[in-house]
Amino acid sequence: MVYLKKRESILTNTLPMISSSYATTTTTMHDKTQVDQETSLVFDFLKNNSNIPQQFIWPDDEKPCPQPSPPLHVPPIDLNGYLSGDPFAVSNATRLVNEACRKHGFFLVVNHGIDTKLINEAHKNMDFFFGKPLVEKERAKRKVGDYSGYASSFTSRFSCNLPWKETLSFRYSAEFPFSNHIIQSYILNTMGQEYTHFGDVYQKYCEEMSKLSLSVMELLGESLGVGRAYFREFFEGNDSIMRLNYYPICQKPDLTLGTGPHCDPTSLTILHQDDVGGLEVFVDEKWHSVPTNTNAFVVNIGDTFMVMSNGTYKSCLHRAVVNCRRTRKSLAFFLCPKKDKVVSPPKELIARNLPRKFPDFTWPVFLEFTQKHYRADKNTLDAFVHWLLHKNS
Repeated sequence: MVYLKKRESILTNTLPMISSSYATTTTTMHDKTQVDQETSLVFDFLKNNSNIPQQFIWPDDEKPCPQPSPPLHVPPIDLNGYLSGDPFAVSNATRLVNEACRKHGFFLVVNHGIDTKLINEAHKNMDFFFGKPLVEKERAKRKVGDYSGYASSFTSRFSCNLPWKETLSFRYSAEFPFSNHIIQSYILNTMGQEYTHFGDVYQKYCEEMSKLSLSVMELLGESLGVGRAYFREFFEGNDSIMRLNYYPICQKPDLTLGTGPHCDPTSLTILHQDDVGGLEVFVDEKWHSVPTNTNAFVVNIGDTFMVMSNGTYKSCLHRAVVNCRRTRKSLAFFLCPKKDKVVSPPKELIARNLPRKFPDFTWPVFLEFTQKHYRADKNTLDAFVHWLLHKNS
């Protein structure tokens, strides 16, 4: 296989990079006491302060563009039309998705069937949680090496290039019986009975996102020529991640980023953003903005699905910028395979002129890599493959 032929040179070039990333994590943990003492400064104080701490200031070559980024053409896909089976709607949807995913991996889903009231309630409850005092939010504080819980920049494992945001993340499993209560139980156990409605909202939201993601998987399968059923069946019983992103006002938005440049390591991201804007995608050697549309979901391919497509569909570099006028919010559902599923492309996507580009793996191994050994960026998948080959050698 291609990835094995280059094994020795790959390991030589990349292991120092992985070790350096891990060293940064270790060093930061030694500074954890000091970091925790400074947590009280984030973000209620900082959002009104024009003096941005050095930890939030990004390198010049990664700072936001001084001029507005040109808009990215992200095709709207009529999901209801596609699922209706109408030949024209199916042909149009599969063509648009194929073109977009080969180029940059982003498209919009409209006519998706998700209740607007549920979406609005999910956004409203973000204000409810992130508006609480820090001491209350930290009842759900994320533990080092875990992905569930509350995190602000000062509770992360890094001490530089910090993102200007707060997040709350939790696991969702579509496998029965966990699917009926997993988020409700997590919220109640972590935050208490007063968060019952909060837990109900995101339990329902994740159930709807899981269903939506399976419909999108049908579309992706058909657009790749492997049929509707293949990827849908693979992701039934998915073990996914829900994340609430809250980007406070920043008085110096030209110095920092809400989320740094990265490719999602997961399979598929289904994002609902408010009308503030801030999502940018790196295409044709420059940053492009993704226009807001509150009636649509932004869908993008992640590294894991790029592997499943044998590199045909792209997981593209993207980031989030902040502003000095309005807080920005987004709801991100990261579709991930069930833990025991082996990530591998179907045989239809492997040919003499298109050999295997990536080794097999399971999602928990990739997740562990991103949580404990490497900070997600544009090279995450390559670094993971190199680390995996070294680990298995």
